[in-house]
Amino acid sequence: MNRRRFIKATAAAGMGLSLDPSLATDVAPLPRRLLGKTGVKLSIVGYGGIVVIGKSQEHAGRSVARAVEDWGINYFDVAPSYGRGEAEEKLGPALQPYREECFLACKTTQRRAPEAREELEASLRRLQTDHFDLYQLHAINDAAAVEEVFAPGGAMETLVQAREAGMVRFLGFSSHGVEAAMAALAAYDFDAVMFPLNYPLWTQENFGPQVIGLARARGMGLLAIKVQCRGRWPENVARTHPPCGYQPVTDLAETRLAYSFALTQGVTSVVPPGNEDLFWLGVKAAGYLPTMNRQREQELRRLQAQAIPLFRHSSPG
Repeated sequence: MNRRRFIKATAAAGMGLSLDPSLATDVAPLPRRLLGKTGVKLSIVGYGGIVVIGKSQEHAGRSVARAVEDWGINYFDVAPSYGRGEAEEKLGPALQPYREECFLACKTTQRRAPEAREELEASLRRLQTDHFDLYQLHAINDAAAVEEVFAPGGAMETLVQAREAGMVRFLGFSSHGVEAAMAALAAYDFDAVMFPLNYPLWTQENFGPQVIGLARARGMGLLAIKVQCRGRWPENVARTHPPCGYQPVTDLAETRLAYSFALTQGVTSVVPPGNEDLFWLGVKAAGYLPTMNRQREQELRRLQAQAIPLFRHSSPG
């Protein structure tokens, strides 16, 4: 525990504040969970690099310092497609003081091995590191993407070679499609899977139980996105919180329920939306999470009853 966090925690304890959930979130580092079979423990909230896009380098440095020093966040996730490299360029210098203690994940949208290799090397340079802790095939959303990356000369060859060369420790993929994710899981024994998980998707569309269930059965790490997503924007409702492309959950109590539901499914860590206000809302919510039970699930169902699921998948399989 660093000096700043120690002073805050000691002061709170001295004033008898440790039992107040609203105050406890200001003094305690977030819990950590094992990432599948990797042996690595990650904070239950990850820092998405999109947060630093459009911010000054100084702001990015302060933001990362706050995440690490005040909240104990050790999982950082980024991709070259975030702001055409801007997120990597800002996150790299900001992470330098903490790189050895942090778990850095990056992704590639390239489907062929040569282009994936080029993108990997460019990401390493921008992020000022010699390796990634997790490298992921990005946006494996349909059958065509699965076929491309696993074909001879496909991007998967680069990922495997990078791990053998020590440029990457663990391999994973992100997906927004049930069938594509299931096909990718069948094709390779990944270390981690990044997938959308929220109550409307799970209960209305049967979107996620298959992927989460198979990944858990195989001991893979689970990284959740879209947890703070209520659903598509309703018509005639003003859109807020850019670059968030969906209607987000903005209430603290509801956010806590949404996180509790996701983490109950065995998720290791949640990556909040790229909007900075929503990111810190998610961090604060995760500082004190109620245990998910029947009563709290009913409350979450009531709060999100009018949600329009972001994705469609109605088949029972």
